Amino acid sequence: KSVGLGKKQKQRLTKKKLEGAKRGAKSRMMKRIRITDEIKKEAANEIKNINDKELWLMGIMLYWAEGSKEKPGRPGTGVQFSNSDPYMIKLFLKWLLDICKISKEKIRFEIYIHENSINELTIVKKYWATITNFEPTDFQNIYFKKHKIKTNRKNINENYYGLLRIKVRESSSLNRKISGWIEGILKNCGVV
Repeated sequence: KSVGLGKKQKQRLTKKKLEGAKRGAKSRMMKRIRITDEIKKEAANEIKNINDKELWLMGIMLYWAEGSKEKPGRPGTGVQFSNSDPYMIKLFLKWLLDICKISKEKIRFEIYIHENSINELTIVKKYWATITNFEPTDFQNIYFKKHKIKTNRKNINENYYGLLRIKVRESSSLNRKISGWIEGILKNCGVV
């Protein structure tokens, strides 16, 4: 206790403490990753074959969360679904095509993307074409969001493909039907 440490010795001890803390943090992180993987695998195995009734309900819930609703002052709104998650887009398209029996000819797309991605449009169109099983030429309506330099956006890397809006032509009746399905779900779950 009575022996004083020199500056280099103190620095060496501090460095060793930091290295030990980093090793411990990395070990805890790896353990969390393993636990997360186990939980996800177990949960995924709880889902078995999904029938048409379940897919129908999933599509209604997706639309309720991310779809355009008819407003009292704006009647006649068609079906519009917007998202940037490719799996959500795929599931919603499957619902439209397989459950609602909408023909591919009635489906239109709009891409909303930041203007600093203007040079990546060919890649973006190809990406959404692959996700949707439509042609790149089906993605002609592109809208640009202004780039704000001071924002702290995370979606600026090479995996940024914007937001895709799916629009169904002549679908205001389907939109009203979806609203009725939502009301029926609420009523039969005892929510209203």
